[in-house]
Amino acid sequence: MTAPPPRLRFRGSAAPFSAALGLIGGLYVGLIAAMLIADLAHTSPEHVLRALESPPIRSAIGLSLLTCSLAAILSVWVAVPLGYLLARTRFPGKALVDLLVDVPIVLPPLVVGLSLLILFQTPPGLAIQRAVTVTYAIPAVVLAQFAVSAAFAVRTMRVTFEQLSPRTEAVAMTLGCSRGRAFWLVSLPEARRGVLTAFTLAWARSLGEFGPILIFAGATRMKTEVLSTTVYLELSIGNLEAALAVSALMIGVAVAVLAVTRAFGLRGAGREVA
Repeated sequence: MTAPPPRLRFRGSAAPFSAALGLIGGLYVGLIAAMLIADLAHTSPEHVLRALESPPIRSAIGLSLLTCSLAAILSVWVAVPLGYLLARTRFPGKALVDLLVDVPIVLPPLVVGLSLLILFQTPPGLAIQRAVTVTYAIPAVVLAQFAVSAAFAVRTMRVTFEQLSPRTEAVAMTLGCSRGRAFWLVSLPEARRGVLTAFTLAWARSLGEFGPILIFAGATRMKTEVLSTTVYLELSIGNLEAALAVSALMIGVAVAVLAVTRAFGLRGAGREVA
């Protein structure tokens, strides 16, 4: 584990400099706080309860819980081995793999959805769809969420393994463990906080995904509608009250996920992913 950087203390003539930094940073923090306050000020518990009585919104909540959980599980399933390889090994094409992992993070969300849609119009994609319907169905929701959230999970797991000392794994190998056994018995248990962080970040990212879902899965009520598309659908029919109530629910979930990540997650992982 690397030692934390020393904290700077501003005294004397440095006070105006620190005040300027605080002012600039405070403008952004204030903007985020003002956005949240505005959302909460225009809704109420009654609005939220009224929204929860709507069958389409209840269906969207249930589908969101299902698809976000599946996407987060798939993300961790991919992130643990890939993060370990990127952190601990050297292999041909590593730089290219590292670059490709970041592509879903920097691509516009609508492009991600369009790319998935085109992929399943190719011969391999059509062959898959002959066995199971993907496009404009629930599997498309999960795949759209997974395509983006897995990138964040991989980054988190890479930071996790980079922060863990490889010495304990090397000691296990000198005692007779194979590389794989040392990974399962030593490295993976040590990385459990990072796994939790990767899962919560992937789940939260999946919950907020909108563009890829809209393009690849659509926003059909009671079929492929999730909470993010519910906000869009309610706004499209002028139901601002319901849209704000669903937004308040999503804000609450986001705050809860951040609290879990801060309390039990990996220090530094969130900063690296961001």
